[in-house]
Amino acid sequence: MATSMAKSGFQSVLRRISFPTNRNFSAHYDDAHEAAKWEKISYAGMVMCTGFAVWTLSKGHPQEQPAYPYMHIQNKEFPWEGLISIRV
Repeated sequence: MATSMAKSGFQSVLRRISFPTNRNFSAHYDDAHEAAKWEKISYAGMVMCTGFAVWTLSKGHPQEQPAYPYMHIQNKEFPWEGLISIRV
């Protein structure tokens, strides 16, 4: 008896559920046209960025800076170098 009640209750629930008969997507002709437009804009942007990179990198590197007198490199020993002696 309980199974027949559960079965009839389940069937009544299934009857109440309405499944959509048609597909409701939001893509229309305008959306496809807009997507094609942005695809073309993206390709144009890629070409422009590649051209700018080639133009920028073709200039080469600037010449090396001369050694200025205020850039003195002092190669003196550190005060702690004599404290730790490793003897092999």
